[in-house]
Amino acid sequence: MIRHARNSFFVVGEGVLDTDDSGAPITRAPSTAEELRRFRFSRLGPKGPRTDEELRAALAAAITDAEAVHPDDTVPAGFTYLGQFVDHDLTMDRTATQLGSDVTLDELVQGRSPALDLDSVYGRGPQDANDGKFYAEDRVRLKTGTTVAAAFPDERVAVDLAGFDLPRVGGTGGTLADRRLPLIPDPRNDENLAIAQTHLAFIRFHNRVVEHLALTGIAERRLFEAAREQVVKHYQWMLRTDFLPRVVDPAVVEDVFTRGRRFFESPHRGRRPTMPVEFAVAAYRMGHSMVRGAYEWNRVFRSEGPGPVASLLLLFTFTGVSGNFSGGGLAELDDPNSGTVDRLPTNWIADFRRLYDFTEADRPDLAPPPGGGNVTKRIDTLLVDPLAQLPAGTFAGRGTAFPEIARNLAFRNLTRASMIELATGQQMARLFGVRPLTREQILDGNGGADLAGLTDAQRATVAEATPLWFYVLREAEFGGGRLGAVGGRIVAEVFHRAMEGSRVSIVREPHWRPTLGPDAATFRMTDLLLFAFEGKADLLNPLGD
Repeated sequence: MIRHARNSFFVVGEGVLDTDDSGAPITRAPSTAEELRRFRFSRLGPKGPRTDEELRAALAAAITDAEAVHPDDTVPAGFTYLGQFVDHDLTMDRTATQLGSDVTLDELVQGRSPALDLDSVYGRGPQDANDGKFYAEDRVRLKTGTTVAAAFPDERVAVDLAGFDLPRVGGTGGTLADRRLPLIPDPRNDENLAIAQTHLAFIRFHNRVVEHLALTGIAERRLFEAAREQVVKHYQWMLRTDFLPRVVDPAVVEDVFTRGRRFFESPHRGRRPTMPVEFAVAAYRMGHSMVRGAYEWNRVFRSEGPGPVASLLLLFTFTGVSGNFSGGGLAELDDPNSGTVDRLPTNWIADFRRLYDFTEADRPDLAPPPGGGNVTKRIDTLLVDPLAQLPAGTFAGRGTAFPEIARNLAFRNLTRASMIELATGQQMARLFGVRPLTREQILDGNGGADLAGLTDAQRATVAEATPLWFYVLREAEFGGGRLGAVGGRIVAEVFHRAMEGSRVSIVREPHWRPTLGPDAATFRMTDLLLFAFEGKADLLNPLGD
């Protein structure tokens, strides 16, 4: 199974960046199979110095300090998990399980290229011998799943509800965890409940577009491809105009999408895109800083509800990949045979009104109850402390032995960067021709991680050769919680290239405009959800107030 915790990277022109049996970083020549089948990374900047384990541990402790006050932003919290969904779309390798001769060289290259084309939702399509299982019998619509009735807190949740869970493997074979697995192309989209419900929303969006196009008289044989094209273009438009300006300095986004890329694979339009390690291992991991420790999830699981507020651990628990749909703490979640439920309980269906602001789409009737909305944490050098205690299922650790610090997400990020000798923040600032952060800015920050607990030598190292992930987060602290000249440039250029390299592309068709939103210039995530759920409150929030 593909996991978020990639342990090695095939970097074009360098080889496979990996670790040996002792955990020490190595570079080895790729095998022929790896040359053909591994996801293709590249290096945008120069190599940087590695950081020792003691410094990585000290810096991770400062970033995930439980006593630190991590300020809120104003961005609706659903965008955190939309960002994670996009990451999985970019890094989905739809040829990974295709080992036979039915895969052409062109399919291999395309399948290992980062493109914003929703292959994490579509896989290789309904006619593929392996991926057809994701589709309904008509081979046009995608499957959805059915929740299981819950006993708590009232009769309203004591029903199975079709269409509100991901489809699941089921059956009687394997472990209980195997039976709970989602029947979707990328199982990482069941890593936590927020991204699982986001993926479900995209399935429903596709199915609604199918229904919409069928009414226009499109021939049945063309219906799937026509629907996928419309879905992907609207998705790309939403990312360009709604998502990116919320997390990246809008001036940087506008510059890249109007003037084009200046640094990344430009103007190589004829080649398949690669994925810069600076994006994958550093800049786009800004989303980890946006995560809240707990969420007002629905009328049942909220701070003043009949159930507890939806902690981050509970959002991991009520999935098939990381959890067991039953609870019991980390030890239980790490056990693949724990739990008694194999589908999402009905009382855990998302209330999307609490994750997105529908008043932006002129739907005040879809505002959450007072105090019921969630916003992201500010993008800065702090992570909420539950991210220091990840369930083993989030990094493919179930049933294995690992040091306790491996549960700390900040440590994992810093360790990957060191393993592949990622460029420092200062090196990337020089490459982009921008003024780097000062020593004082890096060490003192702007309401972010406090580095007072580091030794003088460690502080000197961080100030002079700042790990890129920490640098872009520190940069955002001084930019109102938006990625700036270094982090924002990396993210915006990779998004532009990934849209350009997609088989369906609004970058290559600059005159295309959305048709499923309120006007020809507007299609936001709220518009996508409104279309997917028919604009109905009882579908966007089936459990009520």
